Amino acid sequence: MNINLRDPKKIMKLSKLGCFHQSKLSFLRSFLKEFKDWKYNRDLFNLDIDGYGVAVYSFSKNKRIYSLICFANKIDDDERSDRVIATKWDAAFTLYDGIPSKKDLDRLSNNVPKQEVGRMSYKELTLSRANKSMRIFNHVVECLANGKQPDKEKLAEVGYLYRTTAVYGSGKFGLADRFRVKNRNEIFGPFRLEMMLVYLVRQFTFDQVNHIAKSRNPRGAKELDHDICRNLGIGNSTGLGMAPFIVNHPTLLNNWIEARESVLKKIREIKNVDKKSIDIFKKCLKKSLKNVFSWSSNSEFQKTKITNLIKDLNKFIKFFEESSVFDKEFAFNEVYLWAEKNLNDECIEYIVSMMMEPYDEIVDQYIYKMSSDEERYFNIPTTRTIDHLRKIIEERYSDMLKIDFSKKESNKNFWFISKNKEEPRLANRYLDNGSELEQPLAIARDISKLYKRISNLKNSLKIGRFLIENNDLRHVVRRAFITEKFPYAEIQDNTIGSNLMAIDMLRLKLSYFGAVKFDPRSDKWLRICMFQGAPLPNDLKSFDEYWVYNSLN
Repeated sequence: MNINLRDPKKIMKLSKLGCFHQSKLSFLRSFLKEFKDWKYNRDLFNLDIDGYGVAVYSFSKNKRIYSLICFANKIDDDERSDRVIATKWDAAFTLYDGIPSKKDLDRLSNNVPKQEVGRMSYKELTLSRANKSMRIFNHVVECLANGKQPDKEKLAEVGYLYRTTAVYGSGKFGLADRFRVKNRNEIFGPFRLEMMLVYLVRQFTFDQVNHIAKSRNPRGAKELDHDICRNLGIGNSTGLGMAPFIVNHPTLLNNWIEARESVLKKIREIKNVDKKSIDIFKKCLKKSLKNVFSWSSNSEFQKTKITNLIKDLNKFIKFFEESSVFDKEFAFNEVYLWAEKNLNDECIEYIVSMMMEPYDEIVDQYIYKMSSDEERYFNIPTTRTIDHLRKIIEERYSDMLKIDFSKKESNKNFWFISKNKEEPRLANRYLDNGSELEQPLAIARDISKLYKRISNLKNSLKIGRFLIENNDLRHVVRRAFITEKFPYAEIQDNTIGSNLMAIDMLRLKLSYFGAVKFDPRSDKWLRICMFQGAPLPNDLKSFDEYWVYNSLN
């Protein structure tokens, strides 16, 4: 049986992309798999009795060493903010290429805590900062200092001790440019270095609470239970800064989505599903229910999605327990078709992720196809013709062409870069000033504009000649020719319309990172958790690869 990849015009709608979940393709899971046989070490831990100071952790293999440098700082409660305008954080981190010297630590101590205001060098690979979840952090320290373990139910409400508010890389603020490291085999998968930083930060949070508790009660303090540590992750607070990434990197977006769609296609094409694969699928599905039931949010938007997901999962479990679907040929295709017919997108995409769990041999071959050498596709084929361009637009952008941009609601929003932090922001075109600074992120509007402009031109006119007098549309001409080769490169929606839910863009990217427990705080920012349930660094050599479905119990 030959099954087609799912239609980009359906998959690339934001309401669909905003239902994606973590999977075996997620970057944090492939990172752990890649680094499971690296040597982990805590090289320096120089914290005072209140937990402030510097610590260094490392992964090493052969002659390659990566070191996380942590600076824990004292700040006042009124200085603690998850907003990007913050200037102080409870801790700041950088991932260093090699072993930092005393001179490096001194230099970085004056720069890393300042984040954007500081300056890094080519030896620093990534940069981040994080704030404590004060209620949970203090509860854990107090309990450990009193010789007892913290309340698991309280921990489950949050799921982490710290949350990061940004993770930077690829040349920003003086960090190493990607070209310096991109050919290293161990980090060929996307965002490997960022995942390493976040993972080691998680370990620092456990070491810090243990240290503070022991400082308060040297004889009677307990260390945080190993299983509790495993079931705590690292939180993250993410706003609009992440959203334009998936618009600005079309070939990368295509490769992420196409990998997922290709894995799904190959699984649906398996004629005889063996018992081991069925058992793994059922095991992961049932274990995952704890995570879904513990997924809480104050967002009405997200509450509705969670309620519908639970309802659909119960319906799905009843289906496969009462039917003989796994006795049939192409069983997973039958499962998928039933889900498409009977379930909502949130649950359909959840099941798609779950279907990948038994199939390392299929998934692994696509992990290394998720990067992109974007510069190869940047040049515009100027010898092609208007006829070629028109046909591409009509084929690839047909839904976008249906949007009426003469209506105010179709143009309600505009994207701009904030002056203070140079971060992407979204504003109301009819209420806010600054639309003259709009960023070129309204692809649907610009495609519509391009299509109208070429409508009466000769079919034989060369693209190069067209661009001489239409340079304002160069960016969208380039995108059209990219999308010709990369069908999943474009969000098939209006990114400036009144119905835009920007958090759908955030969730898409975060699902590929491997985030869980999406918790929108508005329609423009959310909190998530990463590495919850993951093995600790000393356990990596023999960890359960289905750890992501573990939860506090």
